[in-house]
Amino acid sequence: MMTLKTKKLQGEITLNGSKSISNRILMIQAILGEEFPILGLSNAKDTTTLKGLLSKLHEPILDAGEAGTAYRFMTAYLAWKGNNQVLMGTKRMCERPIGVLADALNGLGAQIHYLGKKGYPPLQMKTHEIDGWKQRVCMGADVSSQFISALLLIAPVLPKGIELILEGKVISRPYIQMTLNLMEEFGILALWHNDMIKVPPQKYQPKSFRVEADWSAASYYYSLVALSDSAQLQLNGLQEKSVQGDAVIVDIMKQFGVKTTFNKKGILLTKEPTEITHFKYDCSDCPDIAQTLAVMCAALEVNALLTGLETLTIKETDRIHAVKVELEKLGCEIETTANSLWVKKGITNKNQAARVGTYDDHRMAMAFAPLALVLNQVKMEDKQVVNKSYPKFWDDFNYLGLTNY
Repeated sequence: MMTLKTKKLQGEITLNGSKSISNRILMIQAILGEEFPILGLSNAKDTTTLKGLLSKLHEPILDAGEAGTAYRFMTAYLAWKGNNQVLMGTKRMCERPIGVLADALNGLGAQIHYLGKKGYPPLQMKTHEIDGWKQRVCMGADVSSQFISALLLIAPVLPKGIELILEGKVISRPYIQMTLNLMEEFGILALWHNDMIKVPPQKYQPKSFRVEADWSAASYYYSLVALSDSAQLQLNGLQEKSVQGDAVIVDIMKQFGVKTTFNKKGILLTKEPTEITHFKYDCSDCPDIAQTLAVMCAALEVNALLTGLETLTIKETDRIHAVKVELEKLGCEIETTANSLWVKKGITNKNQAARVGTYDDHRMAMAFAPLALVLNQVKMEDKQVVNKSYPKFWDDFNYLGLTNY
C-alpha cells in the first residue's frame, strides 16, 4: 500500500525519455540500416521490446509481447522487408485490431496473411517484390494514429513513396505530426494537406539525436500538484517546443492551479489557488492523459466530461470501462459512452483505502497513484505494470515522500 506523508510537494526528478519518440527513432535507424548515437533513449519495456525485435530480424518468428507500438511499427517494417516471418503477440495483443494497417500494406503490395481471426494478430509475412508496390493508399484515420505512423516511417524508402489518403476523423493528430517532425529531423520532407499526406521517395540521413523526456509521464506529477496543498516540483528533460502532443497538459492544468515555468533543466511546477468546479475537454489529440484527468477530477470533486476517447477501448485494456469501475469503487458516479467519460460525482469520502485494479495497463496504475495524496491508503493490484513505459515510477514517487507497505 502507499500513502503520502505530506500534501506539500518538493523535489527534483529527471524523467524517463519519451517512449513514443524513442520507438520512432529506433525504427528510423533500422530503416536507414546505419547506427547513429541516440541519447536519452527510453528504458520503457515497450522500447526495449522493440529494440530486441530489431536485433532478431533473422529469426522466422518474432514476438512483440504486449507492446502495441512495437507490433504496429514492426508490421509495416517487416511488410516492407518482405521476408517469410511470423509476428506474434500476447493474448490481449491478438484481441487488438491490426487490419486497418495490414490491409493498407497489402493494398500497396505487401503479402500479409492472418493466422487467426481476420484483422487481428498474429500475422504471417510472405516474400514479395518491393518494386511492384503502388503509391496511393487509403487508410481509416479513426482507429489508431500508430497505424498511420507505421506506414509513414517506411514511406520514404518505398519505390514510389506514398500518397496516403486519410478517411474519417483523425485521432491523435499530434502523434502523426510527431512522426513527420522526427522524419524531417533525419532529412525527410513530407506534405500534409487536408486528408492527404504525401511522402516522395527519399533517404534518411544519419545524425546524433537526443530523446526528450516523456510528457505523458509528466502528467502524473501535474495531477499530484493539483491535489497538493503546495508544491515546488522540478521535472527535468522537458522542452517548451515539444513534438509530443501530451505537452498540452501545460495549458490544461492552468485551470487546476498548476503553474508551469520552463527553465534550462526542464520545468518547475508550482501550486496556485483555484476554484474550478466544472471541466470539459476533447481528448482526441491526447488520449494517453485521459485517465489521469478523470482520476484527478474525481479526487477534486470536479464535474468533468471527457470526450474523444474512441481509441481507449483498444488499448492494453478498455480504459473507459476500467476507469469507470475503479472510480465507482470509491463512491464516484460515472457515466460513459463508447467515446466519453463523465465524472458526475467525485470522491466525497476521503477517509477510505483504495485497492486499484491495474488491468495489465501501466496507465491505470500511474493515473490512480496520485490518490495517495487524498485517501488514507492506496494499494495497486500489480505495481510492476508500470515497467511498460516508466520503470522508475515508484522510485520517483518514493523520493517525493510516498511510502510503500
